[in-house]
Amino acid sequence: MVKDGGVIADGFSSELDELRQIQNHGDEFLCRLQHEEIARTGLGTLKVEYNRVAGFYIELSRKDAENAPAHYIRRQTMKNTERFITPELKAFEDKVLNARDRALALEKRLYDDILRQLQDNVKLFRDIARAAATLDVLATFAALADENGWVKPQFADYPVIDIEAGTHPVVAKTCDHFTPNDCELTHKRRLMLITGPNMGGKSTFMRQTALIVLLAHTGSFVPAQSVLLGKIDRIFTRIGASDDLASNRSTFMVEMSETAKILHQATDNSLVLMDEVGRGTATSDGLAIASAVAEHLLNKNKSFVLFATHYFELTRLPEKYPQAFNMHLTAVENGAEVVFLHQVKSGPASKSYGIAVAKLAGIPKRTLAAAQKYLAQLEENANKNNTQGDLFIENKSDTSEQEQENLNKYHDMSDILDKIDPDNLSPKDALSVIYQLKELL
Repeated sequence: MVKDGGVIADGFSSELDELRQIQNHGDEFLCRLQHEEIARTGLGTLKVEYNRVAGFYIELSRKDAENAPAHYIRRQTMKNTERFITPELKAFEDKVLNARDRALALEKRLYDDILRQLQDNVKLFRDIARAAATLDVLATFAALADENGWVKPQFADYPVIDIEAGTHPVVAKTCDHFTPNDCELTHKRRLMLITGPNMGGKSTFMRQTALIVLLAHTGSFVPAQSVLLGKIDRIFTRIGASDDLASNRSTFMVEMSETAKILHQATDNSLVLMDEVGRGTATSDGLAIASAVAEHLLNKNKSFVLFATHYFELTRLPEKYPQAFNMHLTAVENGAEVVFLHQVKSGPASKSYGIAVAKLAGIPKRTLAAAQKYLAQLEENANKNNTQGDLFIENKSDTSEQEQENLNKYHDMSDILDKIDPDNLSPKDALSVIYQLKELL
């Protein structure tokens, strides 16, 4: 703060430097003055001193006082000494006593003078700052392109987004191996329906497409093998949501508000990212909303759209609208395990692998087994054209009471074995476990 001082650098003003020197090194001045005065007058008892009553003064013995120079002005007579002041010492006294206040006032005056001088060149300084910022951004773009092997995007005067082997510029830096993917949208293929498992890479694929388009339009090279882009006026996203309790808006309300804004504002030159629209409400409501939103984007907005969904019913949309097409993120099953390949392939996904993801998250085995049972029931009901079966209605496919009892016993045995640490099990405890398992069996 200017009022606290220290704003003006040393060496800018000799007057300010002197005031600071006085504040910080007054003793040095007094010592130097004393030596100079002794040498000049030859009076050995001469001392330069200070007290709060008399201020700064030169003290001489009564004997030497008789030989004091004419410019010494008598200030005080003591029993054995005389005290004098000189114009030089008086000036120094005034400086010391007022040095801080004068230094702060001088700094403020110098600061205001500098501002007045700078005002005439404000436009020049703005131009310099803008040029420095531009150089900073361009240098960063160049460094990123050189370090990561990014390519120069090409632009077309017709509607197209054609990305070959694109990557996510951030995620690719945080994993050992990132799978590049293509993305092709044209005036005949405007809405890409993306299906596939959770954790399969749908959101990352959508985000990397948007980031590549954004980077290209800022003048940067992009993380891909090649990129061809038509005119893109805006990028709209409906990815992720959270409650806004302060405004009394649920997650679903936030999602619908964002979707409404997109449907009202997106144009045929916009890129729209829709991630699992309708998931925050009942399945039938969500599916109906997602279908209607997709059709509105196709018929009204005519935007380029990446539409990720778990509603497999939507994968039939291309049968009605040729501008829609299906893509999916691949995964393979290896026994009871699932491996996500993160590759974008043509066509809809075969399944969502939700239970496999739940297993990876650490859901208990008993819960997973129950989920598998309910899934089989739902799939059977779906085959009977009852797409939303009631899990609480008795179904002939339910296991018998004996089978259910056996299943419960199996889970109990599994829980007992899961809790055992063989390396830390005493013979007595091992025998107890065997009895428990034998009883269950």
